[in-house]
Amino acid sequence: MIEKGSKIQPAEGKLGILLVGLGAVSTTFIAGVEAIKKNHAKPIGSLTQMGRIRLGKRTEKRNPLIKEFAPLARLEDLVFGAWDIFPDSAYEAAVKAQVLKKEDLDVVRKELEAIRPWKAVFDRNYVKNLDGSNVKTGKNKMDLANQVIADIENFKKQNNLARMVMIWCGSTEVYLQPQEVHKTIANFEKGLENSDPKIAPSMIYAYAALKSKISFCNGAPNLTVDVPAIQELALQNNCAISGKDFKTGQTLLKTILAPGFKARMLGIDGWFSANILGNRDGEVLDDPDSFKTKEESKLSVLDTILQPELYPDLYGNMYHKVRIHYYPPRGDNKEGWDNIDITGWLGYPMQIKVDFLCRDSILAAPLVLDLVLFTDLAQRAGMKGIQEWLSFYYKSPMTAAGLYAEHNLFIQEMKLKNTLRYLMGEEQITHLGLDYYE
Repeated sequence: MIEKGSKIQPAEGKLGILLVGLGAVSTTFIAGVEAIKKNHAKPIGSLTQMGRIRLGKRTEKRNPLIKEFAPLARLEDLVFGAWDIFPDSAYEAAVKAQVLKKEDLDVVRKELEAIRPWKAVFDRNYVKNLDGSNVKTGKNKMDLANQVIADIENFKKQNNLARMVMIWCGSTEVYLQPQEVHKTIANFEKGLENSDPKIAPSMIYAYAALKSKISFCNGAPNLTVDVPAIQELALQNNCAISGKDFKTGQTLLKTILAPGFKARMLGIDGWFSANILGNRDGEVLDDPDSFKTKEESKLSVLDTILQPELYPDLYGNMYHKVRIHYYPPRGDNKEGWDNIDITGWLGYPMQIKVDFLCRDSILAAPLVLDLVLFTDLAQRAGMKGIQEWLSFYYKSPMTAAGLYAEHNLFIQEMKLKNTLRYLMGEEQITHLGLDYYE
């Protein structure tokens, strides 16, 4: 365990951000960072850039910006590299994604055009509704992993980088469950040599990152780092890992609303959720096997927050259903519909309807920024393995074996900020407040 106030290595030099996937999320993230650096826009949605943290008692009025409190890398020191199955530059990919307006992209066109993706590790067996030409070939999956490692080394050398973080911003893979090949590093490496079909492309990237002593964040609901072999490798090489699945639209609202219903002891009979979206993510999720992976991620949220086994009268018979529909005209502007049937005093029924017209990549981009900056901080602080304190950003947070994942957004926020206080030698805040009245 890291000791309170332990020495954190300074954020000196350039920080390389390795993005797996150069689609809507990655290009919106890069374009946003470059625009913010030019004072063309504000980093709205980013806790690291706009958030403050209370220190000590309320009467002390110490509320510094998080980026001034913790030694985070500066935006000016970020350098971007990416893999993608399409050869388009970041500018071309951003134009096709149709998330940002042309006038906003033109401000950072030069920077985006300079980023061209490396050939990607890709297998249509894992993402059935996509195909591209910018794809690596090799004699086996170990060869592909070594090609990714070579990309990483070249990127570091060419840009004179001090540190790197890898983050998965690619598509949702088909549903996988842990197998024998995932149990140990030896099994996994043998599986790479034998091109085991249970080793997905995302796992090859995670392996390459951790072998290169680079921390890894999983922004999709893929199994990826949720297996013993990868977790063992992270500990062995002193790397941080976190995941999974960026918490953006509908699930973000669930982790805000459900804790409120539970806090007031309001019952829930049913929660029906439907989504329509038309971006690359929607196209991928039109495949039932990929949707199964996403469905597992989305369905887990309410059970953990509401704890029906402890509150059977309120949530024991709750019906929860999630649907995602691919609808090309909507593009990246996803719409999430929720119908919530709640019960109040004496069992009288009420309903809540939510229609969230969100922009998926606009919500995801600041999460990518926060995750890479906090992950870099964790590695410099000597934190390794699963970073549960980053659960604030994920639909399906990773935990140590035997622990349930905490989905309540407000508890997640408290966990994150208390971790920062602990790292910086400040007292954790319990919000008890009794001493003000003694």
